[in-house]
Amino acid sequence: MNKNGSGAVADAAISCKGLWKSFASKAETLQVLRGLDMELPGGSSCSIVGASGSGKSTLLSILGGIERFEAGELRVGGYELHRLAEKELPVFRTKVIGFVFQFHYLLKDFSALENVALPAYMAGLGRKKAWEKAERLLAKVGLEGRLNHFPSELSGGERQRAAIARALVNDPRVILADEPTGNLDAQNAATVSQLLFELPAITGASLVLATHDKDLAEKASVRFALVQGVLQAL
Repeated sequence: MNKNGSGAVADAAISCKGLWKSFASKAETLQVLRGLDMELPGGSSCSIVGASGSGKSTLLSILGGIERFEAGELRVGGYELHRLAEKELPVFRTKVIGFVFQFHYLLKDFSALENVALPAYMAGLGRKKAWEKAERLLAKVGLEGRLNHFPSELSGGERQRAAIARALVNDPRVILADEPTGNLDAQNAATVSQLLFELPAITGASLVLATHDKDLAEKASVRFALVQGVLQAL
């Protein structure tokens, strides 16, 4: 398998083999992942359902290089995370991952345009190009008339669409969405879910979505349930 000095390899969008993850406290050790395996081709969509506390958010955090795991092999977007040093993870996240959370996490003192442009600017894209790219992405998610509005001036659905645009600004290979419609009403949830599931075809990125919503999960091309630390195909 080919790899470069940063641990990049030519591979599927996501490949997990034997992932183990636990959380220890004084009282007990909670085993969240138990030798989890997963394969996801590029440009596909995947949903993960499971009971509260089953480890869905932990798994997405591991895939995104936020949480570390104790054993196993993990390749995401061409990077071998089991070989990456801690100092290499921010580069991996910037180049490979787009995050969409249940809460939008937009910066309250920045406009929608500034919120979307900032990650690209921080990644090294010039200011003019970053702002132009952010404007194009906001137009794609239907917010061309809301560029200069602050998060407090946007509806819940608009804020989440701005968050999706922000997730796309660095051209990620993998989009991780954790309960992205959990705080939305039915109409906005339908709009946001449609947008999310259009992304693989539009951008070529793979989508991994964790959700309690079984109807939303059914829209994915690959579906899993996380049960007792392993993924079961649905």
